[in-house]
Amino acid sequence: MASLSSQPPSPCSPYPSSTTSNRIYSSFCTAKISNWIECYNPSNNLWDRITTIPGLIENRVLKGFSMVSIGHCIYIIGGRLCQKLSGHEPDEIFEVNVEVLQRVLRYDVVNDVWSKCASLRVPRFDFACTVCDDKIYVAGGQSKLSCARGTASAEVYDPALDEWKFLPNMNTLRYKCVAVTWQGKIHVVGGFAENRDSDRKVTSWRAMERSSAEVYDWENTKWELIRGMWQLDVPPNQIVAVGDQLFSSGDCLNAWKGHIDAFDGNLNIWNEVDGSHLETLSSPISTSVANWQPGKRLYLTMAPIGAQLYFLAGYRMPGEISRSTCNVHVFDTSADGDAWTSLEPIEEEGEKELCGHCCALSQPQM
Repeated sequence: MASLSSQPPSPCSPYPSSTTSNRIYSSFCTAKISNWIECYNPSNNLWDRITTIPGLIENRVLKGFSMVSIGHCIYIIGGRLCQKLSGHEPDEIFEVNVEVLQRVLRYDVVNDVWSKCASLRVPRFDFACTVCDDKIYVAGGQSKLSCARGTASAEVYDPALDEWKFLPNMNTLRYKCVAVTWQGKIHVVGGFAENRDSDRKVTSWRAMERSSAEVYDWENTKWELIRGMWQLDVPPNQIVAVGDQLFSSGDCLNAWKGHIDAFDGNLNIWNEVDGSHLETLSSPISTSVANWQPGKRLYLTMAPIGAQLYFLAGYRMPGEISRSTCNVHVFDTSADGDAWTSLEPIEEEGEKELCGHCCALSQPQM
C-alpha cells in the first residue's frame, strides 16, 4: 500500500500535454474490502488496481465523497464513513453509517504517495465539487447523519497554501447536487434543495429549487440563482463539460436514460444529442461486444477526455457463480456520424461497488 505522508502536500503542477497520457481513476469496494482505487488506461483498455485509500479499517467503506484531479494528483474529499455488517441470511450485508468526514487526502499517482491535506471547514457528503484554476470548490451536501437536510455552505481549497476558505453561502440548502466548471464559472446544479425566507427560516421543499442551479458571481462574490437549469425534480447523476458544452446522461435514480443530453444555455433547456442512443448501456452485459445478453447494471460513471465521453459500466453476469464484467463505451462529441465505440469488456470474479464518480487526469508517459 502507498505510504501516507504527514508532511503538508505540495501543489501538483500539470505536465505539458506533449509528455502526458490520459488515465481514468475510480474507487470501488466490496462487502468485505474497503475502498481501493483502480486506473483505466484508454490506450489499451486495461484496468489496474493501484492503491487503497488509507485510514480505513476492515469492513469500513467511504461513500458520498468527491474525487477530483489536479495535475498528476487525485484528491479524496469528505464523505460518509459506513460499516458493512452481516445480516441473518447468507450473503446478506447491510450498512450502518458511522460519521461524516472532514478529511481530505491527496494521492500522487506518479510517486505512489498519499498525503494528508487541510481538512474541510465543514464535514459533508453528497456534495457538489469541481476544479477551477487549479483550486477545488465544494458546496452543499449533508453535514449530519441525524438530519436529512442539506447545507448552503461553500468553500474553496488552494493546494499551493494547503488551505480551505469559506465562500458566501448559496441561496438554498441542497444536497446530492453536482458541480461543473463551465464558461469559467462554478455551477452547482440540482439536488434536493430547500429555500429560506427573509427571516432565514427554512421553507418546505419545492421542485422549483430542486431543478435550479447556482452560479458563483466572482465580481460580486455571491451566488446567483438560476431557475430551471436542470428541469427535473430528481437530482442529476453527473454533468460534465466538454469545451463549451455541458452533457448529462441521466439522474441519480437512472444513471443512463438511453441517450445523452446537451445543455442549451441560450434557451436554458436540455436537448437529446443526435446519435447518442446506445441500447447496450441500458441493462445488458456481454461476454463479447457482438454477443450481448440481458443482465443487471451494477454501476455507471463517465469522464470526459478531450472531445470524448468515457462511460465506465459494470454488469452482473448470469449464472450461479458471482461474476461481473467491466465495459467501456466511448462517445465522440465531435463526430458527425457513428459516434459510439464499444470496447471489449473485461470479465472479473465477484462483484464490486462503485463508491464515487470517476475522474480523469493526465500523467507522464512511463
